[in-house]
Parts: sequence; C-alpha cells; structure tokens
Amino acid sequence: MNDVAETGTPVRAIIADDHPLVLLAIENLIGGYPNMQVVGRAADATELFMEVERNPCDLVLMDLYMPGGFDGNGLEVVRQFKLRYPGVRLVVLTMETEANALQKVISLGVDGLVSKRDRIDLIHVAVVTALARECYVGPAVRALIADATVTQRLDFVRTMLSRRELEVFTQYASGLGVTEIAARLGRSVKTISAQKCTAMRKLALQSDAELFRFAVEHGVVAEERAQSR
Repeated sequence: MNDVAETGTPVRAIIADDHPLVLLAIENLIGGYPNMQVVGRAADATELFMEVERNPCDLVLMDLYMPGGFDGNGLEVVRQFKLRYPGVRLVVLTMETEANALQKVISLGVDGLVSKRDRIDLIHVAVVTALARECYVGPAVRALIADATVTQRLDFVRTMLSRRELEVFTQYASGLGVTEIAARLGRSVKTISAQKCTAMRKLALQSDAELFRFAVEHGVVAEERAQSR
C-alpha cells in the first residue's frame, strides 16, 4: 500500500465514466472499500482533468473511451494524464477487446487495466495493487492479449508456408504419420514427405520434437493433440 494508506489517511479517489449508471456503481463500490473516499467524479476527459486540478487525489479510476478534450482518443487521455500527474495511480476500466490497443494502454504506464467484463470485485484487487505501486492486468485483458499473440504467431506460419505445406505440417503435428496423411490427401508418400521437409526447413526446425513444440507455441495445434504423439 502507498504512504497515504499506511498512515491511515483515507485514499482519495476520483472516478470517471461517461455512463451515469456505471459511474454510480463504481462510486458505490469504492465507497465500500475501507479507508477510501471518492473526492471527485467526471463524465468526460475534460472534466476529469478539471477534477484532478480542483481535488488533489491519490487514485483515478477512468473509462478508456470518454468524450471530451481528446476527441474520444482514450490512449491520448492516458498519455496526457501520466505526463501531468505521474504521482497519481491510474486504473483504467474498458470494454476494449482489441489486443493491440490494450497492449498500448499497458505500455503507457498505467497502474491497472481491467475489462468491464471481469468480475466487479477485481476492481478492488486492481486498486490495492496500484496503491502498492505495482501494475494489475485483469484476467480478461490477459486472455485477449495471449490469444492475439497466438493468432499473430499462426499468421506468421501461414505466411511462411504454402497452403499444401501448412496442411501437411498441421496434420503431422496433430499425430498423423506421413503414410496416413498421403492416404487422406490423395498424394504420394514421397510428396508428403517432401512437403513436410520443406516446411521444416522454412521454419528452421531440425527435428520432430522441435516441430511439435513449434506447432503448439504457434497455435497450429492444441497442446493435447501434440502430446498424443
């Protein structure tokens, strides 16, 4: 916990969201936390900065996308906030599902990022973590970023291999032998073997063990399928 909390002085929080019901829900939630008080509320980005100027605070919880002075650009709001108030802990709440945007929010140095799809009690976890000067990323956000990373890796494989090479690579990594794949695809064993070897060479894989591990790490097959080998 930060110095304010350690001395017993209430943690001063400002909350910002352009949806009145969400704002009320967050205020009620914060009001129920021990040793915390809401000292300001804002319904847009401009109002948020005005509130922070009027009411010194220790923590801000804000929606990522709000109307106001930055034309709804949530990333710019976060960037400007961190520049102007580096000592204020900033926890961002969002419905954003684009992994790239979420990664950018984290890279701007926020102290917490929680999806509004997460359990509401995780806001308290984010607040406590932020006040302890650590960054909290909620489970829904972590999952979105992890899934996107796998997708990006799979896209890489697709750009490296031809359609037929990828087909053979996938089936081999799934547990089928070269002869089985040849029978399924109506190609010769020699052709299937050559396409497997070409795929491995393009991906710089030296052994079947490397092939299976690569296939799992890049989302070509699920781990349990590769382990069935």
